[in-house]
Amino acid sequence: MSLPHLLLCSVAIFCVLYAPQPLLSVFAHQYQITPAKSGMLMSVTMLPLAIAPICYGLLFTKRNPLKIIKVVMLLLALCCVGFALSGHFQWMLAIRFAEGLLLPAALTAMTGYLGRTYQHTQLKRTMSWYIGSTIVGGYLGRTLAANFAVWFNWQSFYLLNAVMLVLLAWRINPTRAQAVSSQANHPLAYLKPLKQANLLSLYGAVFCMFFCFAALLNYLPFILSNDYQISDPRLIGWVYTGYLIGACLSLSTPLLSKLSTSMWQILSGLFALYCLTILGMLWHHFWLFLVLFTVFCACMFMIHASAAPLANQLSKAEATVTNGAYVSFYYCGGALGSYLPGIIYQRWGLVYFLLTLLFVCSGGLLLVWRNYCQTEPEKASLIHKSS
Repeated sequence: MSLPHLLLCSVAIFCVLYAPQPLLSVFAHQYQITPAKSGMLMSVTMLPLAIAPICYGLLFTKRNPLKIIKVVMLLLALCCVGFALSGHFQWMLAIRFAEGLLLPAALTAMTGYLGRTYQHTQLKRTMSWYIGSTIVGGYLGRTLAANFAVWFNWQSFYLLNAVMLVLLAWRINPTRAQAVSSQANHPLAYLKPLKQANLLSLYGAVFCMFFCFAALLNYLPFILSNDYQISDPRLIGWVYTGYLIGACLSLSTPLLSKLSTSMWQILSGLFALYCLTILGMLWHHFWLFLVLFTVFCACMFMIHASAAPLANQLSKAEATVTNGAYVSFYYCGGALGSYLPGIIYQRWGLVYFLLTLLFVCSGGLLLVWRNYCQTEPEKASLIHKSS
């Protein structure tokens, strides 16, 4: 499977995941439900994403990843059609839960395929391209879903995406990727290499990172309409343009290694800036919010693009297990972030919502900074011994 084809598949898959997000206020009005309840359309999808990937990582260790991607994309196309034709909110929740079970299979298979196919510098580059494609998919899913809702109706984008999924899946040739053999013969044997303190700290930081990101983007339509009096779905969709800028910046992430030899130091700096953007949003000014939102997105993507290859370098586990655990922590943060901060926002407003995100983000900063402080003495000791 060529890398451009895999990236296009990633774009279509992430359109499925994020298309409902800019329409949450539309669904809340249409079905007469609260913002937190409409946010469950994201939560019920991310909840399986938080649990399933590590299980899939174990199941896929001896499976052909391209065959998995092909089958999952066809099933996701059926889910898109079902979501578009469903007229009841409960059915929509059920379909989103089914998508949440399917999506981690595709994501784990994709990252596992990259981990098996590419090594070292190539892995960093291809992982950056892959993460860039997930960003583009998230942006197009949000923006096109919002604009199609105005140009035609919200169902039309889901039907279009279903067609794209089928066409891309049809072009996948699973015979070109073979399953790998492994010496491990028990689930615990696969999981044991993950019990590294630095790797678990990285996973924890990724949890904090995506908790904040999912929370802000999930409730962005409500923040814009309630706190900034912007209610047009098209304008809300275009605010996500700041999200796209991050896609371009994340492609330059491998260049950050020239600024420092320590990826932990780079991650610490990115997390610090991530915290500052949230702090700056406490000043209630729309254009400042827009600029900070753009920087916020860029920081998240660059952290993600740095952390994903670092996890593969640190881990001694099989690629699908390493990436399955990474995706689990990532979306566990997303599942909680897409619901719990919404309750705080409903009851106490934007200020306490942002302070909650700042607290969680500071936890991520603490985790990566601690790893940086631990690795520096080790490096100094090695240099001293070699001299």
